Amino acid sequence: MKDLNPAIRKWLEEEVVYIITPTEKEVFLQLETDRERTQFMEAFWRYRDPNPNTPENEFKEEHYKRIKYANQYFGKEGPGAGWRSAMGRIYIILGEPGYIERFENMVEVYPMVIWSYSARPELGLGQAFEVAFFKRGGIGEYELYSPVRFGPQELLIHYKGDRSDYMSAYRELLRIEPSIANTSLTLLPGESTFVASPSLASEVLLYASIPSAPHKQVEDTWAEKLLAYKDIVEVEYSTNYIGSGFLANVIEDKSGIHFVHYLFEPDRLTFEQYEGRFLSNLEVNGNISDFDGNTIYQYEKTIPIEFDQQQMDNIRNKLFSFQDMFPLIEGDYKLSVLLKNKISKEFTSAETTVSIPPPTDDLRISPLILANKALANSKYKGQSKPFLLNDIQLVPSPRNDFSQKDQMHVFFQIHNLSQDLKENGSIAFSILTDENIARSFQRAIKDYLNAPNFLQDIPLSELSAGYYKVKATLMNEKQGEILSVEEDFSITFVSSLPRPWLLSLPVSSAEDPSYANILGNQHMNKKQPFKARGLLEAAYRQNPQSARFALDFCQCLSSLKEYKLVKDIALPFLDRPEQHEFFGILGQTSQKLSEWAEAIVYYKSYLAYYGTHIQILNSVGECYHQLGNKQEALNAWERSLELDPKQEQLRKLVESLKEKK
Repeated sequence: MKDLNPAIRKWLEEEVVYIITPTEKEVFLQLETDRERTQFMEAFWRYRDPNPNTPENEFKEEHYKRIKYANQYFGKEGPGAGWRSAMGRIYIILGEPGYIERFENMVEVYPMVIWSYSARPELGLGQAFEVAFFKRGGIGEYELYSPVRFGPQELLIHYKGDRSDYMSAYRELLRIEPSIANTSLTLLPGESTFVASPSLASEVLLYASIPSAPHKQVEDTWAEKLLAYKDIVEVEYSTNYIGSGFLANVIEDKSGIHFVHYLFEPDRLTFEQYEGRFLSNLEVNGNISDFDGNTIYQYEKTIPIEFDQQQMDNIRNKLFSFQDMFPLIEGDYKLSVLLKNKISKEFTSAETTVSIPPPTDDLRISPLILANKALANSKYKGQSKPFLLNDIQLVPSPRNDFSQKDQMHVFFQIHNLSQDLKENGSIAFSILTDENIARSFQRAIKDYLNAPNFLQDIPLSELSAGYYKVKATLMNEKQGEILSVEEDFSITFVSSLPRPWLLSLPVSSAEDPSYANILGNQHMNKKQPFKARGLLEAAYRQNPQSARFALDFCQCLSSLKEYKLVKDIALPFLDRPEQHEFFGILGQTSQKLSEWAEAIVYYKSYLAYYGTHIQILNSVGECYHQLGNKQEALNAWERSLELDPKQEQLRKLVESLKEKK
């Protein structure tokens, strides 16, 4: 806090002190530069703008008007500015009251002012209420009056009774001024005929509901996202975070590869109109890491979208759902996906955990996927596509929300079913609410034609609106429960729900060698070269002309010290345009094989193409040193030290060689 410049400190401690959420403040205090703080301040107001499409920010303008009014009219009797006073604080938070009563020149009651407000449900204030101020002891500035903390006896100038006798003081106030008497026990007018002691609900109103009211109209997750992605997202995106729904499920392909299928439903998708066309351009960045923070896999995709007027009219008022998928090896991971709109400079993100089971012969059942549509006879049959199962395209929602008119399509997988279960087992389905069974039925496993994939349609017309669980249980021939899995869902009161238009592009089939390459590299990133070898070799053997597949296989072989095979694979690429990609691995391999002169040739070719590289320079020096050419070794190592003087061991070696000369 002490390092904040005065203008930024004033913004935090004076201008937004009553409206900033605890999360926003916590994030703000973690920012390290004035540039980041300025970006935060801009985003702070943007996320409160009731109409972002206009140049004015009505919320911000109203807020500063309230501060100005508070400084002008409140706090005159106290040492601080008006915004610091009790009246100033309430005015800044709630604005002008609907009605004001003043009792400031009474003989028997200390000066008191009562502000009346109507219900503000959007602020979490669901009923009409009052806020009262009084001058305790008749002097100083107005304080916030609390029926619990002060009570009616504190309002009476000449009260001589028991200080704990609320009702005695209340009756005396009732004789003097009924309005003050009622407010002295409760700030909730609807409660006045029921209370016989100071209202606890009024205490909650004053010290919880009103202070938190400004937080009700903003989702402060944007601040956490800004902090999390401030080093990744470009500056022009940083103030444009939008919320979204997100869902991720793991489905095992018939090839045995596990794919993570996921979808985004951003709160909005912005288009730019150009010569009768409507353009948007999405960029997707995915990162999968282990729980130690090591990156296992990352990817980037760009998806341009272009619509004509008719297409735009068809989707203009609909939500948008982006679906994607990628392969992943066994393990437990953290998944982070960033979706950017390069046209509008908006971004959204999602984080979740993903678990891929290891290969096993054990019986297992997958989590349920609940879809509101299951589109049969997909034209993409036989291809790989997010949430596509054989020829059926599932359309799930991240909210698992349905209407009574919907059919709920329940998908799951059961792996390693025994022959007995395939012939005699069954699946029991239950719809539960608070552990009560609203509906149940059972179906034989042999009735499903696509095991291990199971898809069950469940009509919802007989169920009322509410929150439910659907449970699927694997049963044996004797009706014994073996495995079960369940998922929450809801049925809304509305007759039909608005559903999004989908952007779900097909990807390569599971047999494409790129998947073996991706999975092999994931094993390499987990320091598992033995597991990686077979996958990377399979990708290379399927497409030996691919420089990427060849190079990745070479990197794996090098880590396994199979250097001769590395050279056999890499050398043919020296006659191809991608030759520069192999200079480094050939230099390392030749060096490992003690082929010093050959290694130097490859290393120098690398430096000529890519430019200076400290590790390569050090390797060149080592090769010259092995050849007995101390001067060339010194030349390479001294150049390396110029780039990074902190290489102490190398410095000692250089000094030792110079002394021997």
